[in-house]
Amino acid sequence: MQNFQDKKVVITGGTTGIGLATAKELVAMGAKVIVTGRHRDSVIAAAKETGATGIVSDQSKLADIDGLVGEAGKHLGKVDVLFINAGIAAFAPISAITEEHYDSIMDINFKGAVFTLQKFLPILNDGASVVFLSSINAYNAMENTTAYAASKAALNTLTKIAAIELAPRGIRVNAVCPGPVNTPLWGKVGMPEEQLQQVAALIQTKVPLKKFASPEEIAKTVIFLASADSSNTTGAEFVVDGGFNLHTMIG
Repeated sequence: MQNFQDKKVVITGGTTGIGLATAKELVAMGAKVIVTGRHRDSVIAAAKETGATGIVSDQSKLADIDGLVGEAGKHLGKVDVLFINAGIAAFAPISAITEEHYDSIMDINFKGAVFTLQKFLPILNDGASVVFLSSINAYNAMENTTAYAASKAALNTLTKIAAIELAPRGIRVNAVCPGPVNTPLWGKVGMPEEQLQQVAALIQTKVPLKKFASPEEIAKTVIFLASADSSNTTGAEFVVDGGFNLHTMIG
């Protein structure tokens, strides 16, 4: 049985979607939660909605990460769960990728994740749980996702290496790899609305369960990995995609 009473939790990118859903549930289960976001208004709104403490922090900026660690130390002391969830998605064919496109994705999705983990290490409790939000794009060859997919594949490798390095402290490190999820991020990939709806409809036909996941469904997996219920699980990648990556031959 999961027990988060008085557990100390930090969720980056916790103002919308999966991060917000996870924060809501953990607060309801008695955890003391910090959520972060890049925009002050959304951080304030998320804190009000969830009952968490909101901190403005941009995961792509190391100075912001330093500030977040300092504030987390003041508010929580040691941290039991670190959910590195902040990320962006933007799609473009290889012929159209720019340095700005590449850097913006990698700076938040991978570089920011690496240094968030590194800088939190001094205030992570021994036996803490770290969860990264990855994606099934780390595995498949979806067109126009070069930089995004690379950032998530790198994150999965980081998960394994960190799991080995932090095992002596009893710190578990795992990744959740969702498939299509109905979150605001889906609407920010850079496609016109009509094209976005067409792609969404096509993707849904390829999911054996015939639906996009809800943020709450993915949050359940994050919470499992954050809890003592997964005490012997580390270095794992949990695919939660409704069967999308099964690539069935018929149907």
